[in-house]
Amino acid sequence: MLEQLLIFTRGGLILWTCKELGNALKGSPIDTLIRSCLLEERSGAASYNYDGPGAAYTLKWTFHNELDLVFVAVYQRILHLLYVDELLSMVKREFAEIYDPKRTVYNDFDETFRQLRKEAEARAEEMKKSKPVGKPLINNKKQGQVQKSDGGSKKTSDGSANGGEDGNGPKGRRLENGISNGNHVDTEETKVNGHVNGKENTSSNIGAFDVNKLQKLKSKGVKKIDNVSNKVPKAEPKKKATKKNRVWDDSPRQEKLDYTDPVGENEDNIVEVVAADQGESMMDKEEEFSSESESEEEEDDGKVSKPDAKKKGWFSSMFQSIAGKANLDKSDLEPALKALKDRLMTKNVAEEIAEKLCESVAASLVGKKLASFTRISSTVQAAMEDALVRILTPKRSIDILRDVHAAKEQRRPYVVVFVGVNGVGKSTNLAKVAYWLQQHNVSVMMAACDTFRSGAVEQLRTHARRLQIPIFEKGYEKDPAVVAKEAIQEATRNGSDVVLVDTAGRMQDNEPLMRALSKLINLNNPDLVLFVGEALVGNDAVDQLSKFNQKLADLSTSPNSQLIDGILLTKFDTIDDKVGAALSMVYISGAPVMFVGCGQSYTDLKKLNVKSIVKTLLK
Repeated sequence: MLEQLLIFTRGGLILWTCKELGNALKGSPIDTLIRSCLLEERSGAASYNYDGPGAAYTLKWTFHNELDLVFVAVYQRILHLLYVDELLSMVKREFAEIYDPKRTVYNDFDETFRQLRKEAEARAEEMKKSKPVGKPLINNKKQGQVQKSDGGSKKTSDGSANGGEDGNGPKGRRLENGISNGNHVDTEETKVNGHVNGKENTSSNIGAFDVNKLQKLKSKGVKKIDNVSNKVPKAEPKKKATKKNRVWDDSPRQEKLDYTDPVGENEDNIVEVVAADQGESMMDKEEEFSSESESEEEEDDGKVSKPDAKKKGWFSSMFQSIAGKANLDKSDLEPALKALKDRLMTKNVAEEIAEKLCESVAASLVGKKLASFTRISSTVQAAMEDALVRILTPKRSIDILRDVHAAKEQRRPYVVVFVGVNGVGKSTNLAKVAYWLQQHNVSVMMAACDTFRSGAVEQLRTHARRLQIPIFEKGYEKDPAVVAKEAIQEATRNGSDVVLVDTAGRMQDNEPLMRALSKLINLNNPDLVLFVGEALVGNDAVDQLSKFNQKLADLSTSPNSQLIDGILLTKFDTIDDKVGAALSMVYISGAPVMFVGCGQSYTDLKKLNVKSIVKTLLK
């Protein structure tokens, strides 16, 4: 049974709801659909499954893009209603005829909807009745075909028994031995054997191979191979040459290879100089986005569009741009969307994400009227640009400095956990975040909870010494969850404002390490879980983030599991214009990009410039 049908504008004004359908919905499926699907540019999907408290709904929707209306149907997931899509299209058609932008109440649509629902349910019942009648006919046909094929096989087997009398030649003999016996043997003896059996036509064993002859053939082949192998002399094993050390020149050997800062009496003075020379963090600098790229892009578009104008003809293209098109169809949008999808994939956007984005843009444009003096390609690109800006703009404000002061008022430290796969730069970027917090007069403590990788504690200790930050460590082969808990307790006693927890790198499929990470998060309940990911990844970004979130949810012991809250993109200075990983990660997780690592010094940490990323993706 249909639970609810709702008609509202894209601005959020509810125009009509069916008052006869069932009881009130459990949870908030409509709000969840708008927040996590329609606003996140996932409207190209066929349906949306909502799991709420004591309810499991399926939601389907359609748009009337010309009137900016949304039609949503809600029903129990277990029912699998067949008529919902047809009912939505009928409601959309009928409601569009009576829609008036100045009108907000449509009580007279109740009777129309009642009739439309009866028609849709009647058609669905007819379809259910007609389907079982058709299936046995198909099965009977298939059975008849099978019987015929069985009969044919019997005839061929009989024919193989009487093959000598028909005199079909060598082809018939090969079929006798090959198909009826199931073995393909091309030796002369087996062919003769089959020919003789065909002429005799005496028993059920006609056409069978002579086992003795096959064994003789095998033994002959083995003897020949042994003789050949005996004749070939065995090659003597080569002695492994020992590698000699290479001497480049006559210069004396340099013994000291450790270039880290020496630890001695004047250690404090050295650290102060290093920290002072770093300068201001790029997080506090506003990045200016020039309009030169926009003008260059417009020039490129003009150059690209000239050959197309020549192909179409000046008058036809001019007339279409002046007059406009009545309503955009999906076939009109496909060429422009395909070009956009290819462009996004060349910028390192995951293929799955690019395809979903194009489907969402198509769903928002189908049925819209093309304005005068506009091209379809420019309309599609503008819609895609708006969609990308909506996706990359954070849906909720995560101001770390504000949250740190709020936690300080509660007399507890603000805890940030850095997670991610191996080798993405978690420890280095943790030090960059610590340096940025230091510049805002926030006291920081590092927690060395990477007790798995050799050298991880020493690496973090070096960063702590250079930045003059206290570090809490317990060595290796310890439980990282317990180490993090003790670090938070120590920070509470010492009055530290922030605890930055470094964790071991782990692949998303490593079950034991993912279980340990889930335990660390559940036990310590951090304020922020930052996923550190490379800007170099393409399709793997989707797999990493989705599996991290899934494992954290599945392995959590509490009903409200804590997932990834934000993303830190590293190695952003090495990718040129391949910025698609940022889009893929934000789209698949819904978490914003909070930091971007763009170098090797402590100051090389900045915010994500959404406009710059969007322009680069569409360039």
